[in-house]
Amino acid sequence: MKIITRKKHLEMRLQSVPPHPKPKVGLEQYTTPSVIASDLIWNASSLGDIENRNVMDLGCGSGIFTIGCGLMGANMACGIDIDEDSIQLARQTSDKLKLDNVCYRLEDINQLDDSFNADTVIQNPPFGSQKKAEHGQDLKFVKKACELGPDVLYSFHMASTEEFLSDYYNDNGLNITYIFRYEFPIPKIYEFHKKENRNVDVIVIRALLNY
Repeated sequence: MKIITRKKHLEMRLQSVPPHPKPKVGLEQYTTPSVIASDLIWNASSLGDIENRNVMDLGCGSGIFTIGCGLMGANMACGIDIDEDSIQLARQTSDKLKLDNVCYRLEDINQLDDSFNADTVIQNPPFGSQKKAEHGQDLKFVKKACELGPDVLYSFHMASTEEFLSDYYNDNGLNITYIFRYEFPIPKIYEFHKKENRNVDVIVIRALLNY
């Protein structure tokens, strides 16, 4: 497979990834826009974290990061999610794109082992956009990523928790090297949503685990 060499081409390919088929509010499922996914993957690739690396996408949803890493030359990109509907859709999309360097596992991250041997972990976990962040689910994902022992972690969080997270990462021996900032659109997909759309400020922390 020919690796994509232009960021815009990556974004265009990722536009073909469908959103969650049946979004579940309990899992806080929101599809990452292709413009955000392509920007983060492009930056990660520029830093040497994608091509020829084993990449794990925790909470992969419909697979946009798994697919993007596959398109950017990952040795293998593995998406993990607890939602069967999302995993099925991700597999279908990957098959249509003829990606042979991606795989998916229907699994709860709490039971996840380190058999995949990931070099890079990318994750967009539930981070409490509907209520005041309690540093709950997103930190569970960070802890699991640390247990898996990759070289580098990319993790989405609410921007409002940045100070707390910086202390948390440092206290747990994670070396923060970059913080990427995005406006993440939240569409009206659940009954309790009052606005058609709203933007939430998020950060993606890149941290080294083995340095």
